[in-house]
Amino acid sequence: MTGEEPVADEAVGDGIEYGIDEQPPLGESIVLGMQHYLTMVGANIAVPLILASAMGMTEYPGVTARFIGTFFVVSGIATLAQTTFGNRYPIVQGAPFSMLAPALAIVGVVTAGGVSGGSGWETALLQLQGAIIVAAVVEVAMGYFGLVGRLRRFLSPVVIAPTIALIGLALFNAPQITAANQSWGLLGLTLGLILLFSQYLNVMHRAFRLYPVILALAIAWFVAAALSVLGVIGGSHPGFVDLERVTDTQPLLVIYPFQWGVPQVTTAFVVGMFAGVLASIVESIGDYYAVANLSGAGAPSEKRINHGIGMEGLMNVFSGVMGTAGSTSYSENIGAIGLTGVASRYVVQIGAVIMLFVGFVGYFGQLIATIPDPIVGGLFIAMFGQIVAVGISNLRHVDLTSSRNTFIIGFALFVGLAIPAYMGNFESTIAFREAVGLEATITTLVEATGLAATGGAGWVSAIGLAVVDTVYIIGSTGMAIGGLAALVLDNTVPGSREERGLAAWDRVTEDESDFDSFWDRWVSTDSTQER
Repeated sequence: MTGEEPVADEAVGDGIEYGIDEQPPLGESIVLGMQHYLTMVGANIAVPLILASAMGMTEYPGVTARFIGTFFVVSGIATLAQTTFGNRYPIVQGAPFSMLAPALAIVGVVTAGGVSGGSGWETALLQLQGAIIVAAVVEVAMGYFGLVGRLRRFLSPVVIAPTIALIGLALFNAPQITAANQSWGLLGLTLGLILLFSQYLNVMHRAFRLYPVILALAIAWFVAAALSVLGVIGGSHPGFVDLERVTDTQPLLVIYPFQWGVPQVTTAFVVGMFAGVLASIVESIGDYYAVANLSGAGAPSEKRINHGIGMEGLMNVFSGVMGTAGSTSYSENIGAIGLTGVASRYVVQIGAVIMLFVGFVGYFGQLIATIPDPIVGGLFIAMFGQIVAVGISNLRHVDLTSSRNTFIIGFALFVGLAIPAYMGNFESTIAFREAVGLEATITTLVEATGLAATGGAGWVSAIGLAVVDTVYIIGSTGMAIGGLAALVLDNTVPGSREERGLAAWDRVTEDESDFDSFWDRWVSTDSTQER
Protein backbone atom coordinates (compact mmCIF):
# COMPACT_ATOMS: atom_id res chain seq x y z
CA MET A 1 0.00 0.00 0.00
CA THR A 2 1.32 3.45 -0.92
CA GLY A 3 0.83 6.85 0.62
CA GLU A 4 -1.70 7.69 -2.09
CA GLU A 5 -3.95 4.73 -1.24
CA PRO A 6 -5.27 5.10 2.29
CA VAL A 7 -7.68 2.56 3.66
CA ALA A 8 -11.14 3.56 2.47
CA ASP A 9 -14.34 3.60 4.43
CA GLU A 10 -16.63 2.52 1.64
CA ALA A 11 -19.80 3.32 3.57
CA VAL A 12 -18.91 6.99 3.52
CA GLY A 13 -17.04 7.30 0.26
CA ASP A 14 -19.73 5.97 -2.10
CA GLY A 15 -20.95 9.44 -3.10
CA ILE A 16 -17.53 10.88 -3.92
CA GLU A 17 -17.24 12.35 -7.43
CA TYR A 18 -13.54 13.14 -7.17
CA GLY A 19 -11.27 11.55 -4.58
CA ILE A 20 -8.42 13.28 -2.77
CA ASP A 21 -5.81 12.44 -5.41
CA GLU A 22 -7.98 12.89 -8.52
CA GLN A 23 -7.63 15.89 -10.84
CA PRO A 24 -10.76 17.10 -12.69
CA PRO A 25 -10.28 19.03 -15.96
CA LEU A 26 -8.79 22.49 -15.41
CA GLY A 27 -11.92 24.45 -16.34
CA GLU A 28 -14.07 22.36 -14.05
CA SER A 29 -11.47 22.59 -11.29
CA ILE A 30 -11.48 26.40 -11.44
CA VAL A 31 -15.25 26.57 -10.87
CA LEU A 32 -15.12 23.87 -8.18
CA GLY A 33 -12.19 25.59 -6.48
CA MET A 34 -14.04 28.90 -6.39
CA GLN A 35 -17.04 27.08 -4.92
CA HIS A 36 -14.89 25.65 -2.11
CA TYR A 37 -13.68 29.14 -1.26
CA LEU A 38 -17.05 30.82 -1.56
CA THR A 39 -18.33 28.62 1.26
CA MET A 40 -15.93 30.31 3.68
CA VAL A 41 -15.88 33.91 2.49
CA GLY A 42 -18.39 34.96 5.12
CA ALA A 43 -16.13 33.84 7.96
CA ASN A 44 -12.93 35.02 6.29
CA ILE A 45 -14.42 38.51 5.98
CA ALA A 46 -16.21 38.49 9.34
CA VAL A 47 -13.01 37.99 11.36
CA PRO A 48 -11.06 40.95 9.88
CA LEU A 49 -14.15 43.18 10.00
CA ILE A 50 -14.74 42.35 13.68
CA LEU A 51 -11.09 43.07 14.49
CA ALA A 52 -10.99 46.22 12.36
CA SER A 53 -14.06 47.56 14.15
CA ALA A 54 -12.61 46.74 17.59
CA MET A 55 -9.33 48.48 16.72
CA GLY A 56 -10.97 51.55 15.22
CA MET A 57 -9.48 50.74 11.82
CA THR A 58 -12.81 51.09 10.00
CA GLU A 59 -12.35 54.86 10.09
CA TYR A 60 -9.76 54.29 7.35
CA PRO A 61 -11.49 52.43 4.46
CA GLY A 62 -8.28 52.01 2.47
CA VAL A 63 -6.49 50.39 5.40
CA THR A 64 -9.47 48.15 6.14
CA ALA A 65 -9.61 46.97 2.51
CA ARG A 66 -5.91 46.06 2.64
CA PHE A 67 -6.44 44.30 5.98
CA ILE A 68 -9.20 42.14 4.47
CA GLY A 69 -7.15 41.50 1.32
CA THR A 70 -4.26 40.30 3.47
CA PHE A 71 -6.51 37.67 5.04
CA PHE A 72 -7.30 36.25 1.60
CA VAL A 73 -3.64 36.25 0.56
CA VAL A 74 -2.66 34.43 3.75
CA SER A 75 -5.57 32.01 3.28
CA GLY A 76 -4.41 31.15 -0.25
CA ILE A 77 -0.78 30.59 0.72
CA ALA A 78 -1.68 28.64 3.88
CA THR A 79 -4.03 26.37 1.91
CA LEU A 80 -1.36 25.68 -0.71
CA ALA A 81 1.18 24.92 2.02
CA GLN A 82 -1.14 22.59 3.93
CA THR A 83 -2.37 20.67 0.90
CA THR A 84 1.14 20.32 -0.55
CA PHE A 85 3.51 20.07 2.42
CA GLY A 86 1.24 19.50 5.43
CA ASN A 87 -1.43 16.86 5.95
CA ARG A 88 -2.33 16.94 2.22
CA TYR A 89 -6.06 16.89 2.94
CA PRO A 90 -8.38 19.06 0.81
CA ILE A 91 -9.06 21.52 3.63
CA VAL A 92 -9.17 25.28 3.10
CA GLN A 93 -7.20 27.33 5.63
CA GLY A 94 -8.57 30.63 6.86
CA ALA A 95 -9.00 33.08 9.73
CA PRO A 96 -9.92 31.18 12.94
CA PHE A 97 -12.84 32.09 15.19
CA SER A 98 -11.16 30.02 17.91
CA MET A 99 -8.38 32.65 18.09
CA LEU A 100 -10.74 35.61 17.82
CA ALA A 101 -11.54 35.76 21.55
CA PRO A 102 -7.91 36.27 22.69
CA ALA A 103 -7.35 38.62 19.76
CA LEU A 104 -10.25 40.83 20.87
CA ALA A 105 -8.94 40.69 24.45
CA ILE A 106 -5.54 41.94 23.29
CA VAL A 107 -7.14 44.70 21.23
CA GLY A 108 -9.33 45.70 24.17
CA VAL A 109 -6.39 46.04 26.54
CA VAL A 110 -4.27 47.99 24.04
CA THR A 111 -6.99 50.40 22.93
CA ALA A 112 -7.78 51.09 26.59
CA GLY A 113 -4.19 52.23 27.05
CA GLY A 114 -3.03 49.09 28.83
CA VAL A 115 0.39 48.92 27.14
CA SER A 116 3.10 51.42 26.37
CA GLY A 117 3.56 52.61 22.83
CA GLY A 118 0.11 53.97 22.09
CA SER A 119 -3.52 52.93 22.02
CA GLY A 120 -4.33 53.17 18.31
CA TRP A 121 -5.07 50.39 15.84
CA GLU A 122 -1.40 50.26 14.77
CA THR A 123 -0.22 49.38 18.29
CA ALA A 124 -3.06 46.89 18.80
CA LEU A 125 -2.25 45.12 15.54
CA LEU A 126 1.47 44.93 16.27
CA GLN A 127 0.77 43.42 19.70
CA LEU A 128 -1.62 40.96 18.09
CA GLN A 129 1.00 39.94 15.53
CA GLY A 130 3.65 39.39 18.18
CA ALA A 131 1.34 37.22 20.31
CA ILE A 132 0.37 35.07 17.32
CA ILE A 133 3.94 34.56 16.14
CA VAL A 134 5.28 33.43 19.52
CA ALA A 135 2.27 31.22 20.34
CA ALA A 136 2.47 29.67 16.87
CA VAL A 137 6.14 28.73 17.34
CA VAL A 138 5.01 26.51 20.21
CA GLU A 139 2.35 25.00 17.93
CA VAL A 140 5.02 24.20 15.34
CA ALA A 141 7.05 22.38 17.99
CA MET A 142 3.98 20.48 19.23
CA GLY A 143 3.25 19.29 15.71
CA TYR A 144 6.65 18.40 14.30
CA PHE A 145 7.94 16.92 17.57
CA GLY A 146 4.92 14.60 17.58
CA LEU A 147 3.21 15.81 20.76
CA VAL A 148 -0.19 16.31 19.14
CA GLY A 149 -0.14 13.09 17.13
CA ARG A 150 0.35 11.04 20.26
CA LEU A 151 -3.16 12.01 21.29
CA ARG A 152 -4.52 9.86 18.47
CA ARG A 153 -4.12 6.66 20.49
CA PHE A 154 -6.54 8.12 23.03
CA LEU A 155 -9.11 9.11 20.43
CA SER A 156 -11.96 6.68 19.81
CA PRO A 157 -15.19 7.25 17.85
CA VAL A 158 -16.79 8.04 21.23
CA VAL A 159 -14.52 11.12 21.40
CA ILE A 160 -14.45 12.09 17.74
CA ALA A 161 -18.22 11.86 17.12
CA PRO A 162 -19.30 14.61 19.55
CA THR A 163 -16.23 16.73 18.69
CA ILE A 164 -17.08 16.80 14.97
CA ALA A 165 -20.79 17.26 15.67
CA LEU A 166 -20.02 20.27 17.88
CA ILE A 167 -18.04 21.87 15.04
CA GLY A 168 -21.33 22.08 13.17
CA LEU A 169 -23.55 22.83 16.15
CA ALA A 170 -21.29 25.74 17.20
CA LEU A 171 -22.91 27.95 14.56
CA PHE A 172 -26.56 27.08 15.16
CA ASN A 173 -27.01 30.50 16.77
CA ALA A 174 -24.78 32.50 14.44
CA PRO A 175 -26.18 36.01 13.82
CA GLN A 176 -26.39 35.23 10.09
CA ILE A 177 -29.05 32.69 11.07
CA THR A 178 -30.77 33.94 14.22
CA ALA A 179 -30.66 37.73 13.86
CA ALA A 180 -33.87 39.40 15.03
CA ASN A 181 -34.30 41.16 11.67
CA GLN A 182 -33.55 38.04 9.65
CA SER A 183 -34.75 37.91 6.05
CA TRP A 184 -36.17 34.40 6.13
CA GLY A 185 -37.25 34.69 2.52
CA LEU A 186 -33.68 35.22 1.29
CA LEU A 187 -32.24 32.66 3.71
CA GLY A 188 -34.92 30.16 2.69
CA LEU A 189 -34.25 30.82 -0.99
CA THR A 190 -30.53 30.10 -0.56
CA LEU A 191 -31.08 26.99 1.53
CA GLY A 192 -33.90 25.77 -0.69
CA LEU A 193 -31.75 26.10 -3.82
CA ILE A 194 -28.88 24.19 -2.20
CA LEU A 195 -31.25 21.39 -1.21
CA LEU A 196 -32.93 21.40 -4.63
CA PHE A 197 -29.67 21.14 -6.54
CA SER A 198 -27.76 18.78 -4.24
CA GLN A 199 -30.54 16.43 -3.12
CA TYR A 200 -33.30 16.45 -5.75
CA LEU A 201 -31.86 17.51 -9.11
CA ASN A 202 -28.42 15.94 -8.61
CA VAL A 203 -29.51 12.84 -10.55
CA MET A 204 -30.81 14.90 -13.47
CA HIS A 205 -27.60 16.68 -14.39
CA ARG A 206 -24.03 16.47 -13.18
CA ALA A 207 -23.80 20.25 -12.81
CA PHE A 208 -26.38 20.19 -10.01
CA ARG A 209 -24.34 17.59 -8.15
CA LEU A 210 -21.02 19.41 -8.56
CA TYR A 211 -22.04 23.08 -8.26
CA PRO A 212 -25.01 23.34 -5.85
CA VAL A 213 -23.35 25.93 -3.62
CA ILE A 214 -22.08 28.31 -6.28
CA LEU A 215 -25.37 28.07 -8.21
CA ALA A 216 -27.45 28.79 -5.12
CA LEU A 217 -25.16 31.61 -4.02
CA ALA A 218 -25.20 33.28 -7.44
CA ILE A 219 -28.98 33.05 -7.88
CA ALA A 220 -29.74 34.30 -4.36
CA TRP A 221 -27.26 37.18 -4.70
CA PHE A 222 -28.70 38.30 -8.05
CA VAL A 223 -32.21 38.22 -6.58
CA ALA A 224 -31.08 40.32 -3.62
CA ALA A 225 -29.16 42.72 -5.87
CA ALA A 226 -32.13 43.15 -8.22
CA LEU A 227 -34.49 43.86 -5.31
CA SER A 228 -31.99 46.39 -3.96
CA VAL A 229 -31.56 48.20 -7.29
CA LEU A 230 -35.32 48.31 -7.85
CA GLY A 231 -35.83 49.79 -4.40
CA VAL A 232 -37.95 46.89 -3.14
CA ILE A 233 -35.61 46.53 -0.15
CA GLY A 234 -33.79 49.45 1.43
CA GLY A 235 -30.44 49.95 3.09
CA SER A 236 -31.70 48.85 6.50
CA HIS A 237 -32.88 45.49 5.18
CA PRO A 238 -30.49 42.58 5.97
CA GLY A 239 -30.68 41.44 2.36
CA PHE A 240 -29.70 44.81 0.88
CA VAL A 241 -26.83 44.70 -1.64
CA ASP A 242 -24.90 47.97 -1.77
CA LEU A 243 -23.31 47.87 -5.24
CA GLU A 244 -21.77 51.31 -4.76
CA ARG A 245 -19.40 49.79 -2.18
CA VAL A 246 -17.71 47.70 -4.88
CA THR A 247 -16.04 50.69 -6.54
CA ASP A 248 -15.29 52.47 -3.27
CA THR A 249 -11.79 51.04 -2.88
CA GLN A 250 -8.34 50.88 -4.47
CA PRO A 251 -8.10 48.69 -7.59
CA LEU A 252 -4.85 47.04 -6.42
CA LEU A 253 -3.79 46.54 -2.82
CA VAL A 254 -0.14 46.59 -1.79
CA ILE A 255 0.33 43.65 0.59
CA TYR A 256 3.72 42.56 1.96
CA PRO A 257 5.36 41.16 5.14
CA PHE A 258 5.56 43.49 8.17
CA GLN A 259 3.39 46.00 6.29
CA TRP A 260 2.09 47.41 9.59
CA GLY A 261 5.49 47.53 11.32
CA VAL A 262 7.63 45.31 13.55
CA PRO A 263 5.50 43.01 15.80
CA GLN A 264 5.66 43.62 19.56
CA VAL A 265 5.65 40.85 22.17
CA THR A 266 3.94 41.02 25.55
CA THR A 267 4.10 37.84 27.66
CA ALA A 268 0.54 38.00 28.97
CA PHE A 269 -0.81 38.38 25.44
CA VAL A 270 1.22 35.40 24.21
CA VAL A 271 -0.21 33.18 26.96
CA GLY A 272 -3.75 34.25 26.14
CA MET A 273 -3.23 33.68 22.43
CA PHE A 274 -1.81 30.21 23.12
CA ALA A 275 -5.14 29.26 24.67
CA GLY A 276 -6.73 30.16 21.34
CA VAL A 277 -4.12 28.07 19.55
CA LEU A 278 -4.98 25.06 21.73
CA ALA A 279 -8.68 25.46 20.88
CA SER A 280 -7.72 25.70 17.21
CA ILE A 281 -5.70 22.46 17.45
CA VAL A 282 -8.66 20.57 18.93
CA GLU A 283 -10.93 21.88 16.17
CA SER A 284 -8.40 21.00 13.46
CA ILE A 285 -8.04 17.41 14.65
CA GLY A 286 -11.82 17.11 14.43
CA ASP A 287 -11.67 18.58 10.92
CA TYR A 288 -9.05 16.02 9.85
CA TYR A 289 -11.26 13.15 10.92
CA ALA A 290 -14.30 14.75 9.28
CA VAL A 291 -12.66 15.25 5.89
CA ALA A 292 -11.20 11.74 5.95
CA ASN A 293 -14.65 10.40 6.78
CA LEU A 294 -16.40 12.34 4.02
CA SER A 295 -13.80 11.60 1.35
CA GLY A 296 -13.80 7.85 2.01
CA ALA A 297 -10.18 7.85 3.19
CA GLY A 298 -8.83 6.09 6.26
CA ALA A 299 -8.87 7.92 9.59
CA PRO A 300 -5.71 10.07 9.86
CA SER A 301 -2.54 8.52 11.20
CA GLU A 302 -0.44 10.03 13.96
CA LYS A 303 2.11 11.12 11.37
CA ARG A 304 -0.48 12.95 9.25
CA ILE A 305 -1.92 14.75 12.29
CA ASN A 306 1.56 15.87 13.35
CA HIS A 307 2.37 17.29 9.92
CA GLY A 308 -1.02 19.01 9.72
CA ILE A 309 -0.71 20.76 13.08
CA GLY A 310 2.97 21.57 12.45
CA MET A 311 2.09 23.23 9.16
CA GLU A 312 -0.79 25.12 10.77
CA GLY A 313 1.73 26.47 13.27
CA LEU A 314 4.06 27.59 10.48
CA MET A 315 1.19 29.30 8.70
CA ASN A 316 0.18 31.02 11.94
CA VAL A 317 3.71 32.40 12.15
CA PHE A 318 3.35 33.51 8.53
CA SER A 319 -0.02 35.13 9.26
CA GLY A 320 1.60 37.07 12.11
CA VAL A 321 4.38 38.22 9.80
CA MET A 322 1.83 39.37 7.23
CA GLY A 323 -0.36 41.08 9.83
CA THR A 324 -3.53 39.00 10.19
CA ALA A 325 -5.12 37.10 13.08
CA GLY A 326 -4.01 33.52 12.46
CA SER A 327 -4.87 30.62 10.17
CA THR A 328 -6.51 27.25 10.77
CA SER A 329 -8.52 24.52 9.06
CA TYR A 330 -11.95 25.64 7.91
CA SER A 331 -15.01 23.50 8.50
CA GLU A 332 -17.07 25.22 5.79
CA ASN A 333 -15.43 23.56 2.82
CA ILE A 334 -15.62 20.17 4.58
CA GLY A 335 -19.38 20.58 4.48
CA ALA A 336 -19.07 21.40 0.77
CA ILE A 337 -17.30 18.06 0.23
CA GLY A 338 -20.30 16.29 1.72
CA LEU A 339 -22.77 18.21 -0.49
CA THR A 340 -20.83 18.02 -3.75
CA GLY A 341 -18.75 14.85 -3.46
CA VAL A 342 -15.69 16.82 -4.59
CA ALA A 343 -12.78 15.93 -2.28
CA SER A 344 -9.97 16.65 -4.75
CA ARG A 345 -6.86 18.22 -3.27
CA TYR A 346 -6.11 19.65 -6.72
CA VAL A 347 -9.44 21.51 -6.78
CA VAL A 348 -8.77 23.13 -3.40
CA GLN A 349 -5.27 24.13 -4.57
CA ILE A 350 -6.71 25.77 -7.70
CA GLY A 351 -9.14 27.70 -5.52
CA ALA A 352 -6.26 28.75 -3.25
CA VAL A 353 -4.27 30.13 -6.19
CA ILE A 354 -7.30 32.16 -7.31
CA MET A 355 -7.84 33.46 -3.77
CA LEU A 356 -4.17 34.37 -3.46
CA PHE A 357 -4.25 36.61 -6.52
CA VAL A 358 -7.67 38.20 -6.00
CA GLY A 359 -6.61 39.13 -2.48
CA PHE A 360 -4.55 41.88 -4.12
CA VAL A 361 -7.64 43.17 -5.98
CA GLY A 362 -9.60 45.66 -3.88
CA TYR A 363 -12.76 45.29 -5.94
CA PHE A 364 -12.98 41.56 -5.14
CA GLY A 365 -13.02 41.99 -1.39
CA GLN A 366 -15.67 44.69 -1.66
CA LEU A 367 -17.79 42.52 -3.98
CA ILE A 368 -17.63 39.56 -1.61
CA ALA A 369 -18.54 41.88 1.27
CA THR A 370 -21.84 42.66 -0.48
CA ILE A 371 -23.10 39.09 0.04
CA PRO A 372 -25.95 39.60 2.53
CA ASP A 373 -25.98 37.80 5.87
CA PRO A 374 -29.18 35.85 5.11
CA ILE A 375 -27.45 34.20 2.13
CA VAL A 376 -24.47 33.31 4.32
CA GLY A 377 -26.93 31.96 6.90
CA GLY A 378 -28.47 29.66 4.30
CA LEU A 379 -25.01 28.35 3.43
CA PHE A 380 -24.22 27.82 7.12
CA ILE A 381 -27.32 25.69 7.71
CA ALA A 382 -26.55 23.42 4.77
CA MET A 383 -22.80 23.15 5.41
CA PHE A 384 -22.75 22.75 9.15
CA GLY A 385 -25.76 20.47 9.20
CA GLN A 386 -23.72 18.16 6.99
CA ILE A 387 -20.81 18.26 9.44
CA VAL A 388 -23.09 17.40 12.38
CA ALA A 389 -24.27 14.34 10.46
CA VAL A 390 -20.68 13.33 9.69
CA GLY A 391 -19.86 13.43 13.39
CA ILE A 392 -22.86 11.31 14.29
CA SER A 393 -21.99 8.78 11.54
CA ASN A 394 -18.84 7.86 13.46
CA LEU A 395 -21.06 6.22 16.06
CA ARG A 396 -21.68 3.29 13.71
CA HIS A 397 -18.36 1.95 14.97
CA VAL A 398 -19.37 1.91 18.66
CA ASP A 399 -21.74 -0.13 20.79
CA LEU A 400 -24.72 2.16 21.27
CA THR A 401 -26.39 -0.33 23.61
CA SER A 402 -23.66 0.50 26.12
CA SER A 403 -24.86 2.93 28.81
CA ARG A 404 -21.20 3.97 29.21
CA ASN A 405 -21.00 5.19 25.63
CA THR A 406 -24.37 6.92 25.53
CA PHE A 407 -23.60 8.77 28.76
CA ILE A 408 -20.21 10.04 27.51
CA ILE A 409 -21.58 11.10 24.12
CA GLY A 410 -24.62 12.85 25.61
CA PHE A 411 -22.58 14.55 28.32
CA ALA A 412 -19.96 15.80 25.83
CA LEU A 413 -22.61 17.23 23.51
CA PHE A 414 -24.49 18.91 26.36
CA VAL A 415 -21.50 20.61 28.00
CA GLY A 416 -20.15 21.50 24.54
CA LEU A 417 -23.27 23.59 24.01
CA ALA A 418 -24.01 24.74 27.58
CA ILE A 419 -20.64 26.10 28.67
CA PRO A 420 -20.05 28.25 25.54
CA ALA A 421 -23.61 29.57 25.98
CA TYR A 422 -22.68 30.61 29.53
CA MET A 423 -19.44 32.21 28.35
CA GLY A 424 -21.51 34.15 25.85
CA ASN A 425 -22.75 36.26 28.76
CA PHE A 426 -19.35 37.97 28.76
CA GLU A 427 -18.31 40.13 25.83
CA SER A 428 -14.60 39.47 26.31
CA THR A 429 -12.00 37.98 28.59
CA ILE A 430 -11.84 41.35 30.33
CA ALA A 431 -15.52 41.09 31.32
CA PHE A 432 -14.95 37.49 32.44
CA ARG A 433 -11.99 38.58 34.63
CA GLU A 434 -14.24 41.11 36.33
CA ALA A 435 -17.01 38.56 36.83
CA VAL A 436 -14.73 36.09 38.63
CA GLY A 437 -13.16 38.87 40.71
CA LEU A 438 -9.66 38.17 39.46
CA GLU A 439 -8.12 41.47 40.50
CA ALA A 440 -9.48 41.26 44.05
CA THR A 441 -8.36 37.63 44.37
CA ILE A 442 -4.84 38.45 43.24
CA THR A 443 -4.63 41.40 45.64
CA THR A 444 -5.78 39.25 48.55
CA LEU A 445 -3.34 36.48 47.66
CA VAL A 446 -0.40 38.86 47.34
CA GLU A 447 -1.17 40.52 50.67
CA ALA A 448 -1.65 37.18 52.46
CA THR A 449 1.60 35.69 51.21
CA GLY A 450 3.75 38.81 51.37
CA LEU A 451 4.78 38.43 47.70
CA ALA A 452 4.65 42.19 47.15
CA ALA A 453 7.80 42.61 49.19
CA THR A 454 9.69 39.96 47.20
CA GLY A 455 8.66 41.23 43.77
CA GLY A 456 6.49 38.21 43.05
CA ALA A 457 3.24 40.13 42.62
CA GLY A 458 3.83 40.54 38.89
CA TRP A 459 4.22 36.79 38.38
CA VAL A 460 1.08 36.02 40.40
CA SER A 461 -0.87 38.52 38.32
CA ALA A 462 0.46 37.10 35.03
CA ILE A 463 -0.36 33.50 36.04
CA GLY A 464 -3.82 34.49 37.23
CA LEU A 465 -4.57 36.31 33.98
CA ALA A 466 -3.30 33.36 31.93
CA VAL A 467 -5.46 30.83 33.83
CA VAL A 468 -8.65 32.89 33.68
CA ASP A 469 -8.16 33.81 30.02
CA THR A 470 -7.49 30.18 29.12
CA VAL A 471 -10.67 29.08 30.90
CA TYR A 472 -12.65 31.72 29.03
CA ILE A 473 -11.20 30.94 25.59
CA ILE A 474 -11.42 27.15 25.88
CA GLY A 475 -14.84 27.47 27.50
CA SER A 476 -16.07 29.58 24.59
CA THR A 477 -15.13 26.86 22.08
CA GLY A 478 -17.76 24.12 22.03
CA MET A 479 -15.74 21.48 20.22
CA ALA A 480 -12.86 22.02 22.63
CA ILE A 481 -15.05 21.61 25.73
CA GLY A 482 -17.01 18.65 24.35
CA GLY A 483 -13.91 16.99 22.91
CA LEU A 484 -11.92 17.33 26.13
CA ALA A 485 -14.85 16.07 28.22
CA ALA A 486 -15.27 13.01 25.99
CA LEU A 487 -11.50 12.44 25.91
CA VAL A 488 -11.20 12.34 29.70
CA LEU A 489 -14.29 10.21 30.28
CA ASP A 490 -13.63 7.74 27.46
CA ASN A 491 -10.12 7.07 28.74
CA THR A 492 -11.06 6.79 32.43
CA VAL A 493 -14.46 5.07 32.46
CA PRO A 494 -13.88 1.30 31.98
CA GLY A 495 -14.81 -0.04 28.55
CA SER A 496 -13.51 -2.63 26.08
CA ARG A 497 -11.91 -1.76 22.74
CA GLU A 498 -14.86 -3.31 20.92
CA GLU A 499 -17.34 -1.36 23.03
CA ARG A 500 -15.54 1.93 22.40
CA GLY A 501 -15.29 1.30 18.65
CA LEU A 502 -11.49 1.14 18.64
CA ALA A 503 -11.40 -2.37 17.18
CA ALA A 504 -13.61 -1.34 14.24
CA TRP A 505 -11.72 1.91 13.82
CA ASP A 506 -8.37 0.12 13.61
CA ARG A 507 -9.60 -1.46 10.38
CA VAL A 508 -10.31 1.92 8.75
CA THR A 509 -7.33 3.89 10.07
CA GLU A 510 -4.42 4.42 7.73
CA ASP A 511 -1.07 2.95 8.69
CA GLU A 512 1.76 5.31 9.63
CA SER A 513 3.54 4.30 6.42
CA ASP A 514 0.51 5.24 4.30
CA PHE A 515 1.19 8.96 4.65
CA ASP A 516 4.18 10.32 2.77
CA SER A 517 5.28 13.76 3.90
CA PHE A 518 6.94 16.22 1.56
CA TRP A 519 10.30 15.08 2.89
CA ASP A 520 9.43 11.43 2.23
CA ARG A 521 8.27 12.11 -1.31
CA TRP A 522 10.83 14.58 -2.58
CA VAL A 523 13.83 14.82 -0.28
CA SER A 524 14.43 11.41 1.31
CA THR A 525 17.04 9.29 -0.49
CA ASP A 526 15.04 6.14 0.15
CA SER A 527 11.90 7.62 -1.37
CA THR A 528 13.85 8.76 -4.41
CA GLN A 529 15.24 5.29 -4.94
CA GLU A 530 11.77 3.73 -4.62
CA ARG A 531 10.40 6.03 -7.33
